[in-house]
Amino acid sequence: MDTTSKLALILEDADLSAELKAIALKVQNQERITFDEGVYLYKHGELGYLGTLANYIRERKHGDNTYFNRNFHIEPTNVCVYDCKFCSYSRLIKEREEGWEMSVDGMMDVLKKYDNEPVTEVHITGGVVPKQNLDFYSDFFRKAKAHRPDLHIKALTPVEYYYIFKKAKLSHYDGMKYMQEAGLDSMPGGGAEIFHPEIREKIAHDKCNAEQWLDIHEQAHKLGMKTNATMLYGHIEEFWHRVDHMERLRVQQDKSGGFQAFIPLKFRNQNNQMDNVPEVSVIEDLRNYAIARIYMDNFDHIKAYWAMISRQTAQLSLNFGVDDIDGTLDDTTKIYSMAGAEEQHPAMNTQELVNLIKQVNRKPIERDTLYNVVTDYTDVVFEDEKKPQYYKLPVIN
Repeated sequence: MDTTSKLALILEDADLSAELKAIALKVQNQERITFDEGVYLYKHGELGYLGTLANYIRERKHGDNTYFNRNFHIEPTNVCVYDCKFCSYSRLIKEREEGWEMSVDGMMDVLKKYDNEPVTEVHITGGVVPKQNLDFYSDFFRKAKAHRPDLHIKALTPVEYYYIFKKAKLSHYDGMKYMQEAGLDSMPGGGAEIFHPEIREKIAHDKCNAEQWLDIHEQAHKLGMKTNATMLYGHIEEFWHRVDHMERLRVQQDKSGGFQAFIPLKFRNQNNQMDNVPEVSVIEDLRNYAIARIYMDNFDHIKAYWAMISRQTAQLSLNFGVDDIDGTLDDTTKIYSMAGAEEQHPAMNTQELVNLIKQVNRKPIERDTLYNVVTDYTDVVFEDEKKPQYYKLPVIN
């Protein structure tokens, strides 16, 4: 049964509450749901209902297309001036002997390892340390572009930029313009966590606040850059905090229009100061993806990081609103593994990603960072893939 027929069945369900039926009707009519309706979905939306609505939107926007890219990460440092309670990755300045701090040349060495690889993006993020400042990153961006002009640089979050620009006495706009001129192409979505100060003060009290985070993205959008946005869910927040977070992003997208993907990030509780907080279930992961797809009507893409939630959950998410599962990674990130993610050495080659997507009857599309199609793998057969066997049947005259 197709998604349109499934949605029609929901609208005909006599046992469905009036509130859920009204939301389903809005989805059918491509109308925006309200803040209160978002909270209602979290409290009362069952998995099957949410999946039907989210999948309807996903297929209306993208059909079966499921996007991934060939990327790798550079994490310049895991030493940090900030003390986020949920973070398993960073080490405070006073614990720097347990961490690493790369030089520009060291970062270039990582980049050069991929000289003969068909990667399209380098993703750069890490901790915040004083010496990795405006000059440090602009120097790296220039050297990276001089070495490989075609490689898309997606680098640093507002958490890093806020610290860097404040230290350099630059406005957010001037700082982003300076970085863009040095070679920055786009910005990832990290550091958003939960925007509401009631929660942010408890889990990340000393980093940039919601208004500063959003403003740095707005300045990037004014400069023509595309960015992503995240939300860290499944810890001490309540459902309405999640909706508040998404509402702020939705308003910002109406205003500046440069967000490409929304990425819900699951809280993992190993090796951090919140290890007493239990993780939410896979069911809640899928509900959250689905509600994000329903609520974030002005975001083109909902992304699931397979390295954070596992390959199997990533496959399931493709029927709950998700149309992007990130990239090959090549074991170049420790952020997820150090927090207890199932993937301790996250890496998949293109064939593995393609097969993962095909196994759930979706179309694997390799994209670049800006969602231009690089290769449609729908009908590609890899050289070492077993081809179907055909036998000549006897001809009866």
